[in-house]
Amino acid sequence: MRIRAVLSFLCIAALAAGLVYAAPPQIRVQVNLVNLFATVRDKHKAIVSGLTKDDFQVYEDGQLQKITNFSAVSDLPITLGILIDTSGSEAYTLPAEKEAASRFLSRVMRKGDLSMVMTFDTDVDLLADFTDDHGVLDRAINRAQINAPGSSAIIAQGPLPGSGSGGTNFYDAVYLAAHDKLADEAGRKAIVVLTDAEDTGSKVSLQDAIETAQRTNTVVHILLVSADGGDESVARKLTEETGGRMIVVRSERNLNQAFDQISEELRSQYTIGYVPTNKSYDGSYRKIKVVMKNKDYSALTRRGYYAPSN
Repeated sequence: MRIRAVLSFLCIAALAAGLVYAAPPQIRVQVNLVNLFATVRDKHKAIVSGLTKDDFQVYEDGQLQKITNFSAVSDLPITLGILIDTSGSEAYTLPAEKEAASRFLSRVMRKGDLSMVMTFDTDVDLLADFTDDHGVLDRAINRAQINAPGSSAIIAQGPLPGSGSGGTNFYDAVYLAAHDKLADEAGRKAIVVLTDAEDTGSKVSLQDAIETAQRTNTVVHILLVSADGGDESVARKLTEETGGRMIVVRSERNLNQAFDQISEELRSQYTIGYVPTNKSYDGSYRKIKVVMKNKDYSALTRRGYYAPSN
């Protein structure tokens, strides 16, 4: 009691004398941790497991970075977008695509995962918003139909704002999926697109679609389904720049194999984190290269990111 009384007296005396001490200012430290998801395959294209951070080297703009976070992830939740091209060029393959997409979701999705379904042609339509309900997703996939613009034919969410400029809006679909749907999601994010990668009507450019996927940390995989080969250069650029894979599909059997390959990769990844040696918050694009110390291995990951701005 005596000590408490003395302390009270001293506090009152200090206040009376105008000796008011402010708390020291808080120091904010910004840490720009860059996270990468990487899939590693050997020279025979088989998935490589059991690696440690010492098996990897990460370079940003040519400068070696120190890996601070590392783990093998197989159960980290995935937020997934299925995008189906419903333009006239996919008329003969759409039934097989729908069947394979449903089977893919039933195989890849686990507890905690969410998926959505979109189609694109002259519009970009959201058939099912993010859900873990396989029944909802299957029904949405089954509703996909060739050249079904907007709400006149689809009993679902309807066309997304900013779509509907005519032609095949492939770039718009990727942009809207990443920007409007995946930007606020956390953890692993991926888009799987079934398309011939030919765009004839988008409002945004291919580079806009790539940049939006990069800024939202979204990986884009493309199953290139086309009777005449499709636009491989577009599909390859979009997937390589975002850390995804482009697979050419020539038959229904190839389609199922392609989905199996994507499923395997989504469930066999390493997460690699580092704090860049470049501390500038300038919004610039930084190139990333992941090098495997074992030269028989190769890592699939995104090729860069945009630094935050002040």
